Amino acid sequence: MKTHHYIFLTTALFVILFYDQDMGLNFGILGILYAILNFFKTPEKNKTRPFYILTATSMFSGIAFAWYGDFPSFLAVVSSLLLLAYKSRNRRMKILFLIPVFITNCCTSICRIFMLDKWLPQRNVPGMWQKIMAFVLIPLVLISVFFGIYAAGSDHFAALFTDYELDINLWQVFCLSVLGFFIAFSFWNYAVEKLIYKNHHYLDNDFHKSAQEPKSTYSFLDLDAERTSGVVSFFCLNILLIFFIITYNYEQFYEVSKTPVQLSEETHERVNAVIMSIVMAILVIMFYFKSGFNFDPKAKLLKVLAKVWIVLNAVLILSAAAKNYEYIVNYAFTYKRLGVFAFLILSLVGLGLTFIKIQKQKRNAFLFNTMVWYFYGTVLMCSYINWGGFITSQNITSKNFDLRYHWTSVNFNSESLMKYADEKNNQELKRDLQNKIKAEKSKSFLSKIIYYQTIK
Repeated sequence: MKTHHYIFLTTALFVILFYDQDMGLNFGILGILYAILNFFKTPEKNKTRPFYILTATSMFSGIAFAWYGDFPSFLAVVSSLLLLAYKSRNRRMKILFLIPVFITNCCTSICRIFMLDKWLPQRNVPGMWQKIMAFVLIPLVLISVFFGIYAAGSDHFAALFTDYELDINLWQVFCLSVLGFFIAFSFWNYAVEKLIYKNHHYLDNDFHKSAQEPKSTYSFLDLDAERTSGVVSFFCLNILLIFFIITYNYEQFYEVSKTPVQLSEETHERVNAVIMSIVMAILVIMFYFKSGFNFDPKAKLLKVLAKVWIVLNAVLILSAAAKNYEYIVNYAFTYKRLGVFAFLILSLVGLGLTFIKIQKQKRNAFLFNTMVWYFYGTVLMCSYINWGGFITSQNITSKNFDLRYHWTSVNFNSESLMKYADEKNNQELKRDLQNKIKAEKSKSFLSKIIYYQTIK
């Protein structure tokens, strides 16, 4: 099939799946269909390892949305399909260009749609699509426009048509067709501006040979002065961080116990301080280890001090993780406390990549190019796993189990709450759960969320 075939096919599928439906199973099906059709449309030269991985994750994300239908799974489907479309057309492009490419592609699509010669087939003899365009679509658009004008000017003329009932919401079909066509056109008729292609090399992971010569960054500092500045800075920062780790751990583990509210506030403040410290640490290292400065043969001491600083920051992260774990043991699981672990793990990954950057003499772009994939993996983890069910199942054995919180603020935990209602003989909770499940099961097929269909 040609590009225009894919555009019209997926537009029709969009209208069929979403007409008179809520968001649910239909969006998951659409994501899977896009991934499958994209697999057949992508040329063999672009079917690289990342392409196969993204095809699989796009399909799994579609299944995750069909199962849960929540925002994390929606984000997983959208990000997976965007990455898949990007890698299908530009296998060598760095991932950091995805956002500018996506924005420019969506903006230019509005204009490129009307450049029919660019995406519709050109033939001397009229083909099927040309006949449909000439004999059906164009007359239909003209009739619709003038019908609206004439109906607004004459009530009797409008009554000739409005007296008949048609069991189709034409306005909804029109809106869905426009939205579905725009999404399909932007996905299949992907365009990357020449300016982005020309600047692609700036985000390479490795230095070119011409950039490997050691030289000072600023005209007012020579190479020796800049190197010495880095050594002094990292030496002082290491001493400062050692004292901070000691006081940080003393405050966390040896001070007098406080109220839960105070402990919660202090834990969040300290974790925020740790995350901010890690971000600043990575930025400082990026400041010193850039361009040809990575290849300075006299910078061995500077590299050692920087690596020591990375290790000390990793110790700081582990201290924060231990405190967060202790907080969870005492006061139960929540989404935010699990999110703290996610941020700390990503911070640890960032430090590890920074260590590799120094060791392997990579460019700063290497950190961003690689971290994007770890963020994407985090999104997938959030969408594939039922964290709400995990939180409730872990907390339900606690003496201080907060039923109200788990009913109003935790998602997809109906099975655990149903067991709790049976054990506590809580008929009101059981009735509310049954009503909620019944309401979900009574939805039309394409609007269903599979999770609730599996609950007896």
